[in-house]
Amino acid sequence: MIKVILHGASGHMGKVVTDMIAADADVVIVAGIDAVDRGDRDYPVYTNPADCQEEADAVIDFSTAKAVDALLDFCVARNLPLVLCTTGLTEEQVGKVNTASEKIAILRSGNMSLGVNLLLKLLKQAAAALSPNGYDAEIVEMHHRRKIDAPSGTALMLADAVNEGAGDGYHYTYGRSERHEKRDPKEIGISSVRGGTIVGVHDVIFAGEDEVIEFTHTAYSRAIFAKGAVQAAKFLAGKTAGMYDMSDVIG
Repeated sequence: MIKVILHGASGHMGKVVTDMIAADADVVIVAGIDAVDRGDRDYPVYTNPADCQEEADAVIDFSTAKAVDALLDFCVARNLPLVLCTTGLTEEQVGKVNTASEKIAILRSGNMSLGVNLLLKLLKQAAAALSPNGYDAEIVEMHHRRKIDAPSGTALMLADAVNEGAGDGYHYTYGRSERHEKRDPKEIGISSVRGGTIVGVHDVIFAGEDEVIEFTHTAYSRAIFAKGAVQAAKFLAGKTAGMYDMSDVIG
C-alpha cells in the first residue's frame, strides 16, 4: 500500500485526486496540506506543513506556485519523494527544485496525462522534419477562467519539444499586440485563452507554404491528470534522489 500526502488537498484537483485514490486499492491518502481546510475530506488536512507528522511514501502536489517553496522544504526535511504538478514556477523556484532533487526524488511535469506525453514525442519528430523546410510553429492553449498562470505549463512543454526537434535555437513569443513587424522565422508563438470551464485544449500548428499541419490535445476531464499523478506516485515511491518525468513512468 502506497501512502500519500496530498498537497493542495482542498483545491479542485485535490478533490479529483482524492476521489481517484479512494477507488484505488493500492494507494491511500494519509494526510492533506492546504492553506484552507474545508473540513470535507476523510483525512486530516493541515494548514501548516510542519504540523503534518504522518508517515508517507510520496507527496502529490497540485497547488500554486507560491506554496512550492515551503513544500520543497517540507519534503527535503522529511525525505519524501515529490510528484510536483504545479506550474508557473519562477526561475528561482526551478533552481530550488533542482537543488532539492539532489536530496530527494522529484517527478516534475507540466502535464500528467499519457496523451500529452506521447504528443511530446510526436512533436519532436514532426519539428525535425518540418522546421528545416520552412514551417512556422505556433501554439494556442485554452483553459478555464480560474487558471492563474499563462501560458500553461503544458504549452511550454510542447514548445520545448518543438524547439528540441527543430535543433534548438528558437525563441518564444507571447502575443503580438505591441509588435508591428513580420514574423521571425526563429520564433515559436504561444497564445493563451481563458474562459468558462475549459479543462484544457492545446493546438500545435505547423504552417508551411500552402498547407497547415495541426496536432490537438483536448482534456475533457481533470481525471486524466489525477490518474497520471497517482501512477507517478506509485513509480516514485522508494526511488533514489534525482529528477524524473512522465517519460520514466510510461516507458
